Amino acid sequence: MSPVLRRIVYVFSYELFAILLTSTALILMGFGGGNSGIVAITSSAVALIWNYAWTSAFEAWEKRQEEQSRSVSRRVVHAVGFEAGLLLILVPILAWILSVTLLDALILEAGLLVFFLFYTFAFSWLFDRFVPTARSTPAKAQNSTR
Repeated sequence: MSPVLRRIVYVFSYELFAILLTSTALILMGFGGGNSGIVAITSSAVALIWNYAWTSAFEAWEKRQEEQSRSVSRRVVHAVGFEAGLLLILVPILAWILSVTLLDALILEAGLLVFFLFYTFAFSWLFDRFVPTARSTPAKAQNSTR
């Protein structure tokens, strides 16, 4: 699988499972199925758009810096900036869709943030196990289609 196709499969499968898990969790918490699905899909779409916008802006800033390597502190700033922006965008949206207070939406979003920390780790690990990169695929398997 080409690196571009692998990334596309990763993003779509990541988001599909995230939508299913988030919807299910919200339903189990007592929110209606319709609203839970809307929250999950909206959150996914916002996260994708915000990720693209934030990363593009961050990389543009990074190109103007004297040191352009990604240090641990720079990666932390990138991750914290992404999550803070996502929080600011999603809290009012969740409050509106679910008809809850901003505080309730903030607490819900904080729980989702913790969930996605573990979900991203587990999903990435499993994805790498089942969909290996070209460099991690044995040479014999790569040549078997010739």
